[in-house]
Amino acid sequence: MGSRAADASNGQTWTVLQVSTAVETREAAVELARLVVEARLAAGAQIVGPVTSAFWHQGEFGTGEEWQLLLKTHAQRFEDLRAFLQDHHPWQNPEIAAVPVVMSSDEYAAWVSRTLLLDVEP
Repeated sequence: MGSRAADASNGQTWTVLQVSTAVETREAAVELARLVVEARLAAGAQIVGPVTSAFWHQGEFGTGEEWQLLLKTHAQRFEDLRAFLQDHHPWQNPEIAAVPVVMSSDEYAAWVSRTLLLDVEP
């Protein structure tokens, strides 16, 4: 089992991303994860929580309990995933942040691409 850098230094053009967002309840997290994965915009999702967040909102400091979603996707799907989250998220201005998976196994990267029905070979 090898590892692959997402910078495509070996000539590959695929990039696996981990996209995060958060919602107010476990039920909302499970439902949003289901919708995203069924739409094949993410190969899988992990739900973490509850987590405590500290933030500024409308000029005031606040804290709250949230459930974080970590979505496994491909760079080719990011814009569609972002638009889907904007349309289906319960918050008007949700966090939608993506970070590249800098290293992964070849098998994992292939699973993400295959699950998302992409014609991309890692």
